Amino acid sequence: MSETVLKKNLVRLDLKFGKINPESAQIKQYELEKDTRIWRVFLNGYSKNGFVIFDEEQMDKDQLTELLKDLEPEIKSLKRLTVAELVEESMSWNNVFSHS
Repeated sequence: MSETVLKKNLVRLDLKFGKINPESAQIKQYELEKDTRIWRVFLNGYSKNGFVIFDEEQMDKDQLTELLKDLEPEIKSLKRLTVAELVEESMSWNNVFSHS
């Protein structure tokens, strides 16, 4: 990856859902995965939470929550990160240990 891409800023929204089940989570996650503005998505229909990492230059959080409105999303936290941090987090054993 180029240095420009690695320094690109992304946003991670951690979400809680009021109306979600495993089937609707799977369907919505698939729909979001096809959107090129979204870098990573995980929706859990059992625990009723999830996260979405997206490019805020191409999509703002209001547009994202509009896409999720049928699941009644509530933003629990917002974190800014770079592509380099996302890659490191995805590949690091520290990620496994820090969330266990």
